[in-house]
Formats: sequence, structure tokens, C-alpha cells
Amino acid sequence: MSYCVNCGVELGAGVGKCPLCSTPVLNPRAPIDRDAPPFFPTRHEEVEPVSRRMAGLLLSAMFASVTVCCGVLNLIFYRELWWSFFPGGAAVMFWVWFAVPLLFRKINAWYRLTLDTLAIGVYVLLIALAVHGLDWYLHLAVPILLCAVCVCPTVIWVVKYRRLSILSSAILVLLSAGFLAVAVELICDLYLHDAWLPGWSLIVLISCVGLCIPLIVIRRVPSLREEARRRFHI
Repeated sequence: MSYCVNCGVELGAGVGKCPLCSTPVLNPRAPIDRDAPPFFPTRHEEVEPVSRRMAGLLLSAMFASVTVCCGVLNLIFYRELWWSFFPGGAAVMFWVWFAVPLLFRKINAWYRLTLDTLAIGVYVLLIALAVHGLDWYLHLAVPILLCAVCVCPTVIWVVKYRRLSILSSAILVLLSAGFLAVAVELICDLYLHDAWLPGWSLIVLISCVGLCIPLIVIRRVPSLREEARRRFHI
């Protein structure tokens, strides 16, 4: 066994120079064996990437098996409660989130986010059916999901197709998050108390506005904007 006199890497019996630093190998007591197999592989190969479609089909099979197994067990045990809606609905939701993008590559971001939100809506609906809670689903969950469907895809569309800068996109996202929080609390208060009792959502909104103010200043002042680009590569 030989080692490079320059970098100390272990050398194979058939190498004439160090594969790491290219230092010539001169060892009279251990001449180079030309017939020795190479110490390092000489052919560069890459692992074949997994097909996106095959990965999507595998995830689909996994989620389907979970749903079917839970449904069969529910028919055998605890028939008084449709508890299989909980894992089954979660499997459907995760299938939309993770398997659909693999099975269908060309999905618009608008459609994908809408599908993700609708998957959450279906999952909550299954929970409501299992616990007999259609009232809170229709008057609480559905309005909140509609707000999310209206706000989130709109923000993505504006950021993507209006080609906003990173600062402008951050300002839009923060303001949208603040107003969405206000809408969620408004819906919850109207359902629970029949009146709007502003509380935590105003804190979220004020915090988002407070974060937007320095971003607006940086965006409006050229020297600050260039300094931010130089330091944060934006």
C-alpha cells in the first residue's frame, strides 16, 4: 500500500501519478503494476432519474391503499362513527398536494393552488359529515376557504404575470396576509358572536403594515434599493 508524498492520499498499485494532486509516483520498492485494476472508477455514470409519472403513481397507490384499508376497518369496527373519513380525507388531500403535480406537469400555479384549497375544503367536509357538523362547515369553513381561494391565487397571479420585484412581491404578500387574517376573524366572530370583535387579526395586520413600511422606503429610495440588492442579491 502506497501513499502520495505530497497530499497523503492512498494510491492504487496501478497508478503512475496521484489522482488527487497529480504528483508522480516514484517508488522503486513497489513498481507500477499495469495489470492492476484501477483504484478509482474510470467511467463516469449517473443514476437514472426516477420518472415523475411513476413516482406519482406510487404515491397514488399508497394513498389509495390507506383509504381503502381504513374504510374496510371502519365497516368492521366502530361503525357508529365514520372515523375513516379522517385518514381517508387526509389521503385525498395529500394526493392532490403531492401526486397531482407529478402526474400532470403542466398545471398553472393558479389552478394548482385552487385545487390545493379545494382539497382542504373536501377534507373539512368529510370531517363535518363524520361529526354531523354541516352547520359550522357551511357558515364558517366555506367562507374562510372562499377568502383563501380569492386572495392566494390572485396574489400569485399578480406576482407572476405582473413581474413584480422581490420587494414589491413581499409588500403584496404581507398586506394580503394581514387582510386575510382580518377576514378570518370577522367570519369567526360573526358565526360565534353575531358581531365583529376585532382582536388578534388587528395585531397581525398592524405587524404586516409595520413590516411593509421599511420595504416601501427601501423601494422608493434608489440608494437604499441598490444597497439592498448588493447585500441581499435581490
